[in-house]
Amino acid sequence: MLICTFAQRDRIPKMTKHKTAIRTTYFSIAGNTCLALLKWFAGYFGNSYALIADAIESTTDIFSSLLILFGLKYSSRPPDKNHPYGHGRAEPLITFLVVGFLITSATIIGYKSIINLGTPHELPKPYTLLVLGAIIIWKEVSYRIVIRKSIETKSTALKADAWHHRSDAITSVAAFIGISTALILGKGYESADDWAALFASGFIFYNSYLIFRPALGEIMDEHLYDDVIEQIRIISAKVPGVIDTEKCYIRKTGMTYHADLHITVDATISVREGHEIAHRLKDKLMEELSELADVLIHIEPDVE
Repeated sequence: MLICTFAQRDRIPKMTKHKTAIRTTYFSIAGNTCLALLKWFAGYFGNSYALIADAIESTTDIFSSLLILFGLKYSSRPPDKNHPYGHGRAEPLITFLVVGFLITSATIIGYKSIINLGTPHELPKPYTLLVLGAIIIWKEVSYRIVIRKSIETKSTALKADAWHHRSDAITSVAAFIGISTALILGKGYESADDWAALFASGFIFYNSYLIFRPALGEIMDEHLYDDVIEQIRIISAKVPGVIDTEKCYIRKTGMTYHADLHITVDATISVREGHEIAHRLKDKLMEELSELADVLIHIEPDVE
């Protein structure tokens, strides 16, 4: 068996992906900071614990977005002696920390909500509904922007950031329903606001799992990339000298992939010719699939 690998080339699309992801994270940080301040003021002066719970989540979102920013910048470092596959695995590790922030905020919100259920308090102010309405629209728009960028860049951390926006929008919807119920039904229904906050905490727990699961799969090299494998097989079949493809393994590191590909070639050709076929194949794959960081090609003789 002949194993051929070649020096990795600098690829502009990969750098563009990192820059796009970093710009998107700055967008999230700015948005979360403004909304957290708005929620804190509106919740405190408007007597709405559901809105304060929302503010707690937005505050943790700021710190988690800062973590994501650090992870994206660190993961973009090129391979070195100690990290031959690059630093892309920093992304899912940062995602785990982000999930920790979410779980912590959900726990605090749930605990405070339960305590407040048995504590008499005033009805929320009506204007808090206007604040929440604006927040819901903004957070859903933010989710759509960030999730689109996460798909473009294939960034696990950016996907986590997008789900922060979506969970924030849904918890704001819960707060809107809770406050509306309390205001419509009046005295005796002040706790509707607290029930809404409790529901929000449960939803944050659920979203934490949705964010955690794919990051865990990336760390564990779980088989998740059939679409990339299929593209590699299709492209390989077009390269002269490649008779067939056999095993193909994909490892995701950050926003890029490392491929381990077995191909069969004519058993009667020389080692040099086999090397040239592998060279042409790798060049073709790297050219057509910009998300590939490196390809390791194993040459097998066709014995039939």
